[in-house]
Parts: sequence; C-alpha cells; structure tokens
Amino acid sequence: MKSIVLLSALMLFGITINCSAQESEYKNEDFTIKEVSVTHNADLGVTLWQIQVNGTAGKTTPTKVGQLDGAPVLGYVFPTSLKSTDVGFNQTEGIVALALTSHPDFDDTPLWDENNDKIYDNDGVIWHPHWVILHEDKRVAGGLSVKQFKKADETVVLPPTNPGMPMYMDSPGYPVTTKSSTIKVVVPDYRMNNRTDFSYDGVTAFMKVNTSKEDLPMLGVYEVFSVASGDLSLPYKVK
Repeated sequence: MKSIVLLSALMLFGITINCSAQESEYKNEDFTIKEVSVTHNADLGVTLWQIQVNGTAGKTTPTKVGQLDGAPVLGYVFPTSLKSTDVGFNQTEGIVALALTSHPDFDDTPLWDENNDKIYDNDGVIWHPHWVILHEDKRVAGGLSVKQFKKADETVVLPPTNPGMPMYMDSPGYPVTTKSSTIKVVVPDYRMNNRTDFSYDGVTAFMKVNTSKEDLPMLGVYEVFSVASGDLSLPYKVK
C-alpha cells in the first residue's frame, strides 16, 4: 500500500513540475543534474550519495533576506523508497528524502559546527544534510512540502538529532563535500536501518520558509530546477 501511495505522490509531483515550471534567479547550470548515484561500500559500512551537475555543485547559494519568514533554501535532494522508520521517524506516509541544503538566514543544525569556527548557530549557508518526509502540497508551486505536525501530537517520533521544528526533519550531521561538478554525502549504514536495497532519484529545487501565513506550509517546494530521471519514477538502485 505504501509503495502505491509513494508512486502516486511522485506521479502527481511530476505533473506539477511540468505545469508550473518557472524561471528564477537561482535557475542555472549549478542545479542542472547530469548524473545521480548511490554506492554502497561494504568494507566501510557506508553509502556514498552523489549528484553531478553541468555547472559547479554548491557554488550558487541563496541570497540572505535577513529573517526566518520568507528565507530562501536551495537543495540537492534524493527522494527514496526508504520507510520513515528506517531513518528514525515514526511510521507515517510520505516520501523519505535526503536533502542537502543551504540557507544563510538561519541554522537548523544546532549539534554541528560545519564551518569549524566554534560557533554552532551561524553556518546555515554551508551545505548540510537533512532527512525529511515530503508530501503532496498543492498550496505551493512545486507541489510538495515537508510534512508538518502539531507540537502536542504524542505519536510523532523524531531522531534525537532533529532541529526542534514541528516538521518531519532531522539534522543528522553527515559530511557533505562539494568539488567541481559534484556534491557528495556519506551516510553510515546503521543510520538508515542498514538498508542498501532502496530506489532513489535526484532533484534540485528552490524552497522557502513560512512562519506567518497559516495557509502555507512551513517549508514548501516552490520551484524544481532539474530531475535526474525526468519523471521522478525512482528508477535508480544502490550500486
């Protein structure tokens, strides 16, 4: 049943991408996907996730707006067939995705000092990873948002590394590197239930934070720049 829901959501997402494509200041070759891959290294017990683009991966970062409400977020995203419970959430419907993001207006990785300056709340612009649960959301042009919940909902389970926001989001602290045309992240097997048999895709997107309008999601996808498969069918398997 979950796979049917997942595929249905992805099909809807694909339709939305085709119907709402728009130009933005961030749409450039740095976000045009050339290749995506996830490779398992059994000796080290890790997977290496990579997105290669036509331009320079990670070179383009969002322009700071000076506040959380309306803050821009750019992302290199891997939608997957993983279950929410594989990455530390409770059982919930949606698309488990590993998102590598940059956002200079806020820092949502309080446990990690990505720029190594001994200050833990000033490095949101540095590319860093999040596990998120995405679901269909027609209120935003990109057709998806990070799944939210009410703070009083006692059924919600988040990993202890979550940033404390009322969304299905985790800040796992995996190392992210950018070099030339490729952005990479290393994920230990045990941090995703030792799953190495999942399907995935690659997406680049523009997102935005909302803290003032109740009729919009807290973190929505407003523009999709590129999709590795072309139709978000998750055709790729871990090597």
